[in-house]
Formats: sequence, structure tokens, C-alpha cells
Amino acid sequence: MVGSHLTLVLLCILGIASARIEDVKQLRDINVEEINTDNYQRMMKMRHLAIEFFDYYENITATDLILPGTRLPNLQDLQCLAEVAQLTQALQSGSLWALRMIDSWGRLPAGLLYGNTRDLGNFDECIRVNQEIALTGQTIRGKYCFANLVSVSLLRVRTAVCFPSACTADHMDTLLRQLYQRLLNIELNANSRLVDESTCQTSEKEPLDGLAIFTVTLIGVLLGILLLCTLYDYFLCEDQKNMPVIVKIFSARVNSRELFRIVDSKTNPNVIDCLHGIRCMSLIWVVFGHDYALVAVGPNINIVDFLPWMKSAFSMFIVHGLFAVDTFFFLSGLLVVLVAMRAVEKSKGRINVPLMYLHRYLRLTPMVGLAICAYMSILPILGTGPLFKSFAATNSNSCEETWFWTLLYLQNYVVPEKLCLEHSWYLSVDMQMYLFAPFLIMALYKWGKKAVAVIVVLTLLLAGCLFSMMVIKGYSINSANHMDKIYFATHTRASPWAIGLLFGYFLHVNRGKSFKLNQLTVWAGWISCLALIFSSLFGLYPYAANGYSLPILNEAFYVTLTRISWPMALVWVVFACKYGYGGLANSFLSSPLWQPLSKLSYSAYIWHILIEQFNTYTSRTNTYFSDYQVMLRFWSDFGFSVLLAYGMYILVEAPTGGLQTWLLPSGKSKAKPKTLAAPSKANEEASAPELEPKAVTVT
Repeated sequence: MVGSHLTLVLLCILGIASARIEDVKQLRDINVEEINTDNYQRMMKMRHLAIEFFDYYENITATDLILPGTRLPNLQDLQCLAEVAQLTQALQSGSLWALRMIDSWGRLPAGLLYGNTRDLGNFDECIRVNQEIALTGQTIRGKYCFANLVSVSLLRVRTAVCFPSACTADHMDTLLRQLYQRLLNIELNANSRLVDESTCQTSEKEPLDGLAIFTVTLIGVLLGILLLCTLYDYFLCEDQKNMPVIVKIFSARVNSRELFRIVDSKTNPNVIDCLHGIRCMSLIWVVFGHDYALVAVGPNINIVDFLPWMKSAFSMFIVHGLFAVDTFFFLSGLLVVLVAMRAVEKSKGRINVPLMYLHRYLRLTPMVGLAICAYMSILPILGTGPLFKSFAATNSNSCEETWFWTLLYLQNYVVPEKLCLEHSWYLSVDMQMYLFAPFLIMALYKWGKKAVAVIVVLTLLLAGCLFSMMVIKGYSINSANHMDKIYFATHTRASPWAIGLLFGYFLHVNRGKSFKLNQLTVWAGWISCLALIFSSLFGLYPYAANGYSLPILNEAFYVTLTRISWPMALVWVVFACKYGYGGLANSFLSSPLWQPLSKLSYSAYIWHILIEQFNTYTSRTNTYFSDYQVMLRFWSDFGFSVLLAYGMYILVEAPTGGLQTWLLPSGKSKAKPKTLAAPSKANEEASAPELEPKAVTVT
């Protein structure tokens, strides 16, 4: 069922949606009328689970907590038993703290047959219970956990429970298992867990570890330098032209001025204005698509509405948000050759390859490194919520195992199943293709059209490799198990980058020239461009959207050809906008309003996932899925992402670029004429690589 599977693939890419994907799959296969009504009616008895629980364990004993014949009670068992007994006594006397504890329990989710499979209870009401018992001197704290309920048909149902913190997940599992057996009169599988410790949380905070202290200290030092340099700039520097270099590099005032400075293409023929708009629209598309993916794994009360949504024409724009990645690959190849060819010509065929690589690495890595530190150590202590602990633990564990490969830009091949920063696979692919850029550029410089022919053949061979892999080995874009072979692999994603490289060479060779096209040619160009775009987006609609299985041969043709057709459509868009045939498209894409956001696009790419995930996993209540609700969510996520990107730009990105320009001045003439952005000339060339890596984004 390709239509639904493509959406599931979008979720799998993020590595965060496995449980919710199963719910969607299960709902797709369930006929509500076929649900066993006896099982459903049994579950109705658990709608007030907290009341049932404390009625049943009104006189709790050690035999309830530890099954007879298993083991002797230990100190923690006795402490849990004592605190549960204190709680039941407090309930009988009507103590407010005890009532709050049972009031925080979840129920059987309302709208279960509509896809509401989780009741989050009241997280804060539970963990804020902190009651000292005067007679014993004990302090009872609330412990919030998720508990699995007996399934209705295929659905996996979970609800929130609140216990004294002295009790472990094993204690809760034992108590709930006995209660379920009494209420439902069924024997539960001894191997299935009802409560997992990984879902349990209390109000106690873990102490900062060494990495967290290092990260906070590093950010504090950077903020201190930023503040001092900015104050010096405002109050002590009368002549902006004679400002000390270090102040110029770190001053928020200088970097903000450069960020919002508009470059006029009329004064610089090297500027291609429409690239700013293309980059920003693609970034918006990616953030919007990620919001859909994260909303889909949230605690929605209407999962069944995903099924008709997947069959809608609008869903194709979200499912095929992966074309935004191809857009960025295209822009990357285009800008690399435009800038590097000018540098090679100025140096008469000489290129400092190691320095070129060093500039790229130093330009991308500081932001990535800080993001890794934040995901591993800062994010887990920032948020709370029913879903937050498991999310933070998953991110942190992945980064602990694979951060090294992320900084080496090899994670797409070495550890594709455990990516640190799920969206960072793009950086690896782009960096690996960049390693070949100097040799291709030198070939174009020395052999011209012959090198073009070789690159064209190489592009076709790579496309043929992708096609062959899918047909012969059965790799499918609809299978999460094959993502590392056909989605993350550099050799399967190189076609758009190579097309951008060839088009960039065409623009370089024809710089300064004008093209006179008749009206018929212009119309033919735009019609062909739009045909390529809409066939890529809707080539599988409504066939796949209605749930029909697509033969692997058809799928291979679609995947392979769209990775060529999409960048070919962009070739015409850029050509038409640059040479005066863009019309309204050029007016929109070349608006100077795009330029500041375009310069922030790399920071926004790195940090937008943090904002989106934080907002998703700090949810306290169930949510409702609809296009309008996602749109509301998008504007808040995108706004905060841009604000955070601005902060990281003036704190990390602009200063590191300035330091490169200061410490590696030879790089401007022998490698990449422009690195991250020297404060004095941050945006002199809109086509410089400064804007290229900021185009990085994923779906």
C-alpha cells in the first residue's frame, strides 16, 4: 500500500516513530465491526482503573507485591509496600495529596475505536506529589509511568499510572497484572511487560554530567565574549572601519548588520537572486514536512483520520517533501562550481585541495558539534512531560554511540540505523560529494566539454546503479530496512548534485552573455518545467494513494527518474529567472526579503528539529490531527526555529566564519573565495559557498 507506506517512510527517516507507525498500520488493517465485543466490554471495566486498583489493594500485603515462591522481600519491596499502604490509608481519610495521586491516573482512552490509544493522565499532578508523613517521617513522592492495557483486537493501548516513588516498574507490573486478571478474568502472557521503567519519571532531576557542564561552560564563554565585544562596539568604538579584528568577528551588532544587509544583483553580476528564494522555500517545505512527521507520532486522539489523509492529493506535498533534499543537492553542486571555477581561473589552474577541505570542515563542524553536545546533555534537562524521557534517552543514547562518525561525516554508511541528529545524514552525503568536487572542477577547467561528457555518463551510471539495486535486490523506498541502501547512500543521491554541477559550469562558461528566446520557447520551457514538477509530485496519485501495490520495476523507474527530473526542472527555473524569463516566479524568488533567512538556513537546518521535537514530546495532553492544526503548529515551530537560528548564527556561525577568514586568509584566493562569512564581506557574493551548506535539510 504505497500511499500509506510513503508517509510511514517519512516517519521512519526520523527514527522516532516506530510505535506510532505500528498503530497506523494496525488501524489500516482493522475493521471496527469485527472487533471482539466481549474483549471491548471487558476493557470498559478498566475505565476507572485507579479506583479499581485501590479498592482491590485496600489491604495490600507482601504476597500481593511478590508472588509466592519467587523470592524473599528485600528492603525496597518493604518500602514500596509501606508507601502503598500509607497511600491507601490516606485515601480512606480523604487526604488531598492522596486524592491528587489517583486523580492523575489515566483512564481507558475515550474514542478508542477512533484511534485514541493513549491516555496521558495528568503528569504534573502526579510528580508534584511530595508529602511528608508525620508519624513515620517518610516522604512519599509521585512516580509517573505508562502502563500497557490488554489490547482490543490489534491495537496497543496505554494509560498513565501514578505510584509512590519507592515502587519500581517490577512492583507496578506485578500489582497491575493481578488486577487485570481479576477484572478481565484472563491469563496474561508472563513474558509481556505491563510497565517499563524507561517510561517512569519523578520530579527529581539528575545531576549535570561532565558533558553538560562542558556545554554550559562553552556556551557561557561564547556569550561572554559576544557581550563584551558588542558592548565595546557600541560604547568604545567610534570608528567602525578601525575596529579591532576580534571585536569585529564577535560583535553581535556587526554580524547582525551583515546578516540583514541586502545585496543588489545589479552591483554584482555573480549574484543569482532567485537562489535565495529557492533555498528558503525548500527550507520551509522541510520544516513543514517534519512537523507532519512529528505530529503523526504525537498522542493524537484521531489516528483513523490519517488513513483518508494519506489518500488525499494534499498529502503528496508532504510525502514528497524529500524532493527538497534534491533541491539542496542541486544548489550545492551549482554553487561549488560557480565559486571554485572563478578561483581556479584567477590562480591559473592551481587549487589548494587540503585547504579547500579544511574550510568546508571548519565551516560545518562547530555548529554540528555544539548541536551534538546539546542533544546529548542539555536537551534531557530542559524539558519534562509524559513522552519526554523516552525521547531524550533515545537521542542521547544514539549520540553516545555514533557522535564520532557524525563529526567525520561518515554516519550515512557506517551507522545509518543509529544516526546522531537524525537529519544530519545529509551533511555526510554533501561532504562526501564535496570530496570529489576539486577533481571534477579541475577536469572541467582543463578539458571542458570532454569533462562534461564524462560527468554526464557518470551521472547516468549512478542512476543506473540505483535502478539496478532496486530491481535486482528488491530494495524499496517503502521499506525502512532499505533506507540506508537507497536513501542515505551517497552514490544513490548524487544525480541532483551532478546536474547542479553541470548547470553551474554552463552558467560559468556563459557568464556575461544574454540569451534571446522567443515566446514559444519560453512557454515550452515553463510547461516542461511544470510537467516535470507535477509528475514528480503526483506521479503515484491516485494509484498509490488508494492502496494499490506498486511493482518494484515501476517503483524503480519512478525513484530513479524523479531524481533526475526534479533537478532538471530547477535548471529551467534558475535559467529563466537569471536571464529575464522568470516573470512572477522571478519576482517572488528574487525578493530581497529572502536574503536574511537564506543566510540563516544552515543554523535553522541544524536546530529546527530540536524545537519541533521539544514541542512534540513536552505535550501534556492528547492532540488532534488535521491540516489546519499542523499549520498552526508549523508557524510557531518555524518562528522559534528562526529565532534560535539567529542566536546560533551570531554566537557560533558568524564568529567561526570570521575566524577562518582571519586565520586562513590564503583560502580566499586558493580554495573557496568565501568561507562562512567574514564580518566585513559576509554577503558580497550570493553564490558563494557561504550559502551553500546552509541549504542543508532533510526529510
